[in-house]
Amino acid sequence: MSKRVLTTESGAPVADNQNSASAGVGGPLLLQDQHLLEKLARFNRERIPERVVHARGSGAYGYFEVTDDVTGFTRANFLGEVGKRTETFIRFSTVADNLGGADAVRDPRGFALKFYTEEGNYDLVGNNTPVFFIKDPIKFPDFIHSQKRDPFTGKQEPDNVWDFWAHAPEATHQITWLMGDRGIPASYRHMNGYGSHTYQWTNAAGEAFFVKYHFKTNQGIRSLSSEQAAELVGKDANSHQTDLLQAIERGVNPSWTLYVQIMPAAEAPDYRFNPFDLTKVWPHADYPLQRVGRLVLDRNPDNVFAEVEQAAFSPNNFVPGIGPSPDKMLQGRLFAYADAHRYRLGVNHTQLPVNAPKATSADNYGRDGAMATRYGSRHDKNYEPNSYDGPAQTDAALSAPLALAGWTGTHAAAVHVKDDDFFQAGELYRLMSAEEKSRLVANIAGGLSQVTRDDVIEKNLAHFHAADADYGKRVEEAVRALRED
Repeated sequence: MSKRVLTTESGAPVADNQNSASAGVGGPLLLQDQHLLEKLARFNRERIPERVVHARGSGAYGYFEVTDDVTGFTRANFLGEVGKRTETFIRFSTVADNLGGADAVRDPRGFALKFYTEEGNYDLVGNNTPVFFIKDPIKFPDFIHSQKRDPFTGKQEPDNVWDFWAHAPEATHQITWLMGDRGIPASYRHMNGYGSHTYQWTNAAGEAFFVKYHFKTNQGIRSLSSEQAAELVGKDANSHQTDLLQAIERGVNPSWTLYVQIMPAAEAPDYRFNPFDLTKVWPHADYPLQRVGRLVLDRNPDNVFAEVEQAAFSPNNFVPGIGPSPDKMLQGRLFAYADAHRYRLGVNHTQLPVNAPKATSADNYGRDGAMATRYGSRHDKNYEPNSYDGPAQTDAALSAPLALAGWTGTHAAAVHVKDDDFFQAGELYRLMSAEEKSRLVANIAGGLSQVTRDDVIEKNLAHFHAADADYGKRVEEAVRALRED
């Protein structure tokens, strides 16, 4: 077997990779040392801007297999036949911390899934919680700023976190999730995933349905207490990454069963909750879970940077039979995610192997731009329409049209019968066992008691009182006890 030869980026062999070229022994280095300059210049550019949110993440390849017939609800090809398998890539992540942050922290987890379908890539970008803190994307930058490092202190501040929540009563439901027992998953394998948003499915007859995705872990739910998490972070800050990597390497392939809730589009206007409000769930008694298939992860990436850090998920990557809903947060993310990737990775990030279609190929009139690799033949035109047999539109919409009416302008969301900011948070609290309630109260009080302004504390306490009288009373007493110590 011949020995591999070290080369420069241009392919020229490297004579010496141990010593820089100098003007004599011990002399100054030479500008003509192309290998040294190239090596240092490339090293300076090895990092790209990290994600503003979801910076710390892990990923794996796998497949999705259809187990149940859902063709009555969607004409998506990859869901069109029981037994059909589609290659997937998933990226798990924490939300608020930076790229070097610890895994076992109290934070929502991203659950972003790419299906490499025969009709193009379908990206389902969700979390490990079925709801979120806010319902309108115009507040998203403010929310994230409140959760990230303070510009002056350089660290996360309870004053900022709880001050924003004091002015966002709709966050009470997600706070109850986050501060509860599932707020710190034991690993990525031991948590559920949710599409969180409401999406639209359209069947072959053109009938529209609204859906919510639920990926139920087949490993069982396992979570950590705050004390267990603090101990684990001290032992292995990369605990989730370690667990996922080692499990797949051992052949212990994690899996999830996908269920969906399906609402006929005609029922949405009169449903008791706004079905497009990301701070609310659809109770299963109203729309039961229907099984669709299973997701299995069976291969680790070969290079974390190339395949996890450069993986780009955009919720506007739909396929025929699947489309958006009027969910305001989803509508904002249809722009924001793709725009973030164009900034971080460049306009041609979709040509990177992890992001490029695998079961089909991209064929359009996009050319040029930084790092362009897809040119077509010398006779291909870069405009449309043309007379040279270039790719043409299908005239077949991916999803059903939505009827619209009203005046342009800024509007609060339409109010449904049961729409308030506290009812579902109270319902979640009342579902908890006595022990779960005690841990939830302790977790909330531990953070809220550190707030320095009494009015911010009082506003937050009012939210918990509004959700459930016992909930508010216990949080108030716990906060008072901690502040008196």
